[in-house]
Amino acid sequence: MQSLFLASTETGATVAADAAERPVPGLLLSEPEIENVYAYPEPLDRPWLRVNFVTSLDGAASAVDGRSRSLSSPADRRMLSMLRDLSDVILVGAGTAVAEGYRAVRPRESRAERRARLRLAVLPSIAVVTGTADLDPASGLFADASADAPTIVFTVESAPTDRRRALADAGADVVIVGDGAVEPSALIAELDHRGLRRVCCEGGPRLFGSLIAADVVDELCLTVAPLLEGGAAPRLAAAAPPVAAPVGMTLRSVLLADGQLFLRHARASARPGSSVQRA
Repeated sequence: MQSLFLASTETGATVAADAAERPVPGLLLSEPEIENVYAYPEPLDRPWLRVNFVTSLDGAASAVDGRSRSLSSPADRRMLSMLRDLSDVILVGAGTAVAEGYRAVRPRESRAERRARLRLAVLPSIAVVTGTADLDPASGLFADASADAPTIVFTVESAPTDRRRALADAGADVVIVGDGAVEPSALIAELDHRGLRRVCCEGGPRLFGSLIAADVVDELCLTVAPLLEGGAAPRLAAAAPPVAAPVGMTLRSVLLADGQLFLRHARASARPGSSVQRA
C-alpha cells in the first residue's frame, strides 16, 4: 500500500518494538507500518468503536448481487484481515452476516503472531446483532467458533424464546440488550463489561445507522472502490433517525492500493464521558 496522507500526530498505541517509524506520505508502507497507522489508542478506558466499510464511488454499500465483498479487492481483504487481527471483537448485523456468509474467525499463524505480540486473545470473537434471533444454529458462525471465542448474539427480549434457546444450545452466548429493539448503549456497555474494548464493526447499513444515532461511533475506516453501482443498493447508513447535530470527524490517513482508496476518519473530539481523544 502507498500512503497518500497521514495526519501529523498518529496514535499512541503500543505496537511491535521493531515497527518502523511513522512513514512518510508518498512511500510504500510495510505491514508493520500499516499496523501502526491502524492501531487502537492506548490506554482505553472504554470501548473504541471502529466501523469498517467498502463503498462504490456513488456510495453503494453493496454490489448488484447484494454483497459488499463484490466491491472488494485483494488489498481490501488484507486490510479487513488486519483490522480483525487488531480487534477484541467483530460486531456485525445479522443481515450482513447472513448475506456475506460469515463464519467464526479461524486461527492462522500470522494472526496468532500478531495477536500474541499485541497481547490480545488468541482469536477475536464475533458478535451478531439481531432483533429477531433468526439465525441458523448450524451455520459456521456457531459450528466453527472455538470455546475461547464463542459467538455472541446481541438480541432483544421480544425475540422468540425458542430461537434464543436454539442459538444458546449451539454454543452462542445470547445477550439481551433491549426490549423491542437493540439498544446500542446497552450493547457497548456489555462489551465493556467483558473487556472487549477494541471493537471493529463491519456493518451493515442499518446497524451503522443505529450506532450513529446513538452517538457511539469513534472511527470510520472506508474503502472506496473505483466503481459506479447505481441502482437501489443501500448506502452506508440507513433506517435511523437523524442526529441532533452531525459528529465532526478528522481525516487521519489515506492509503492507496489496487486502485482503491483507504480512508480513516476519527472523531474530532472525545465522546461524552471519555478521556480517549482519537486514534
